Amino acid sequence: MLCLSPCAPHRHLHHLHHRHPPARPAAAASCGNARGPGVALCLRTPTPATPEERRQRRRVARLHDASAASASAAAPAAPALKPPATAPAPVARPTPAAERRGRLREMRRLWWVCGVGYWVQGFRCFPWLALNFHLARGLGLSPAALQLVQNAGNLPLVAKPLFGVLSDAVYIGRAHRLPYISIGALLQLIAWGTLAIIPVTGDTFPTQMACILVGNLGASVTEVVSDAVVTEFSRTQKAGVLQSYAFIALAAGSLLGNLSGGYVLLKTQEPKIMFTAFSVLLGFQLALSLGTKETLPSTPRNTRSRLVTSSLAANFRKQFSNLMTAIKEERIFYPLTWIMTSFAVVPILSGTMFCFQTQYLKLDPSIIGLSKVMGQVMVLSLTVLYNRYLKRIPLRHLIAGVQMLYAVAVLSDLVLVKQINLMLGIPNEIHVLCFSALAEAIAQFKVLPFSVLLSSLCPPGCEGSLFAFFTSGLVFSAILSGVFGVGLSTLIGVSSVDYSNLPLGILLQSLAALLPLGWISFLPEKWTADEKVVMQR
Repeated sequence: MLCLSPCAPHRHLHHLHHRHPPARPAAAASCGNARGPGVALCLRTPTPATPEERRQRRRVARLHDASAASASAAAPAAPALKPPATAPAPVARPTPAAERRGRLREMRRLWWVCGVGYWVQGFRCFPWLALNFHLARGLGLSPAALQLVQNAGNLPLVAKPLFGVLSDAVYIGRAHRLPYISIGALLQLIAWGTLAIIPVTGDTFPTQMACILVGNLGASVTEVVSDAVVTEFSRTQKAGVLQSYAFIALAAGSLLGNLSGGYVLLKTQEPKIMFTAFSVLLGFQLALSLGTKETLPSTPRNTRSRLVTSSLAANFRKQFSNLMTAIKEERIFYPLTWIMTSFAVVPILSGTMFCFQTQYLKLDPSIIGLSKVMGQVMVLSLTVLYNRYLKRIPLRHLIAGVQMLYAVAVLSDLVLVKQINLMLGIPNEIHVLCFSALAEAIAQFKVLPFSVLLSSLCPPGCEGSLFAFFTSGLVFSAILSGVFGVGLSTLIGVSSVDYSNLPLGILLQSLAALLPLGWISFLPEKWTADEKVVMQR
């Protein structure tokens, strides 16, 4: 046996002298002269094992074999070797140009949905014309009662900020715009479809009122989301282009709705036909929105990373806080205050004038519808004019001129009530056709410059919330204006059989239209739409 072990050199040599004589004294002497520890090389003959040692070794070997067998039984069987699977062929990815074309195609389809939505909202005057005639003639409502019903039906539109916050904060199926358009179209479809089915009598008036509220609720949801989509896309487009597109679609729908509504009502005298036709149109809008994929400009606020971040309550709180922060900015707060108060302080006598034209002057429904058509043609013309030239005028000067023009246009009703047009040889039908909707068209156009202003100032992520607040404020102002109009007509004694004091009410309305000029300084003096910064994609 060969052994290497540390040992003392002199002890090792002494051991060797006893067993074997030294063969080489020189080597032994050199080893004996070493001092300190060393390494000894030992060559030993193995000693034979005793029988007891052999038995002990056999027992240890048997124990090792038993433990190895149990371990192999507990281990899972090794999987059979399979031939290597053939790698699938690589899928060809679309080129960047193809991806860009596909994205543009989806964006155009989305714009079709928004354009149809604005057009349908403008076309709502088609069933509303029939509803107004039904309420005035079929149910015999007084002018004040008719105007109260019209304004009460607009109450769901005041809740637009809630729908705006909802569409900004809550995603439905990885989208947060188109699903809400579908929901709004569905609510309107249910409301007008029900009106087309139920009997048009005084007994069903509560049901009719509920349908009016549900229909306006759906319309408010659709309008809020469409405005938010316009605002998001307007960041990458030229100033005022998309807002003008929306106004043109809205005015085109109103034009066709009023044009066809008066004719159909005159020929059929049946409101249910008009309710059914509008329900079919809403069904088309619903199908189009459900079949369109949402594709919005890639901004940090609307990416998919926001889908699962926090609870619904936390999203609402955050979005509401962002909305309050945006509204508190002076450059947003003061223009909002001016546009809302400019509508609220002017008493509207629309219900009274409608009853005067249909009950006192006995004008045909087609004349009323055509007058609305002329009003929408004026809105279209003013929109194109604004997009070409008027947007270069500073906002304060532009709105001051529009407000004074509105106050003058209100006096056109005074000419009709006093029958001055007959003294000039102008029939009532021609005067109503040309001037009856002039003031309404100017008031509708006045909103466009403020939409462009808010689009340029709106913080990213608050598009739906801010524009919902803006439109709901306008609706609330219109409701207040209508309530003031009812109070004014009651105060001066105007009724369905006595219109003698109506000229006084129109004169007071015109004077009230000049009041907002007293706080025109709320508007920016030198801001124009051309100063808007267009964000690059």
